[in-house]
Amino acid sequence: MKFVDEAYIEIAAGDGGNGAATFRHEKYKEFGGPDGGDGGRGGHVYAVADPNLNTLIDYRYSRRHEAQRGENGMGNDMFGAAGKDITLRFPVGTIIADQETGEVLHELLTPGEKIVLARGGDGGFGNLRFKSAVNRAPRQKTPGKPGERFSLKLELKVLADVGLLGMPNAGKSTFISSVSNARPKIADYPFTTLHPNLGVVRVGPEQSFVIADIPGLIEGASDGAGLGHQFLRHLARTRLLLHIVDLAPFDDGVDPVEQAKAIVAELKKYDEELYNKPRWLVLNKLDMIPAEERAAKVKDFVKRYKWKGPVYEISALAREGTERLVQDIFKHVHVQQQIEQPQEAEYDPRFAGDAPE
Repeated sequence: MKFVDEAYIEIAAGDGGNGAATFRHEKYKEFGGPDGGDGGRGGHVYAVADPNLNTLIDYRYSRRHEAQRGENGMGNDMFGAAGKDITLRFPVGTIIADQETGEVLHELLTPGEKIVLARGGDGGFGNLRFKSAVNRAPRQKTPGKPGERFSLKLELKVLADVGLLGMPNAGKSTFISSVSNARPKIADYPFTTLHPNLGVVRVGPEQSFVIADIPGLIEGASDGAGLGHQFLRHLARTRLLLHIVDLAPFDDGVDPVEQAKAIVAELKKYDEELYNKPRWLVLNKLDMIPAEERAAKVKDFVKRYKWKGPVYEISALAREGTERLVQDIFKHVHVQQQIEQPQEAEYDPRFAGDAPE
């Protein structure tokens, strides 16, 4: 399925039905009085976060979504039926914004979360509503109110605990396939990954985290070069970034240190907040370096890169060093989850009587 993380749609809730102005006509009742019913409410437009979806492709080709209009009121005290509601299903992590102003209206972050995007118009009043002691034959009626209409921009930011950062061909897809259930396309040429891939890494029973692989970045990405800049938004909600570096590039003229610095510079230009996220350095493809040269190669890289954070030496293809990295990631993510969870207020018996029944 094609991955689409941005779409524009038009939504319209149903208009309310019009009220009726009719009078009762029955045998032997010359003045039966008013019997015009109210119009029905227009249908609402709802949005639901569906965990089974991971793309906005349905809304790339279907842009107009309109709920049903309410029925008009009728004689004999009959009220119009309400219009049918419609429910639009979006992937978890979808941001819904006003297309014109850019104002964020909703964020769907919880599976199953349901919100009202547009409310249907109220039905109009029939003349039955205007009957009184001084106005026994009212001819007034009111039209239904229009439903809400919006032009919306949909933007998907995938929900992942860990994001992979690196140059094309750094081994990100190989890494995510070796530690998770994701099976991205893997090849020996750059730009193999064309869209984000999500994988669940299982550490133990009921212990797991989600990892996201996005297309590789190149120098100039923040200005639109390459593919990676289109998907940097998917790293915004991660708790940790893994900067994967190819320590044994095929081209001898390529300096891994300069590549690593270029990636970090692009990250900072794109989003300062993203740049300040916790970031670990993962030196990959050590299996392609002779065993006696690995330590010197790693030491030289760290020294020239001037890195003072966590460093992991792995071979994603041979799965060397990945187990320790996965365990450390899980511990970090678990701690962050505990910090982010709201603390429950402590029970104080002095205020027990103040609780509502």
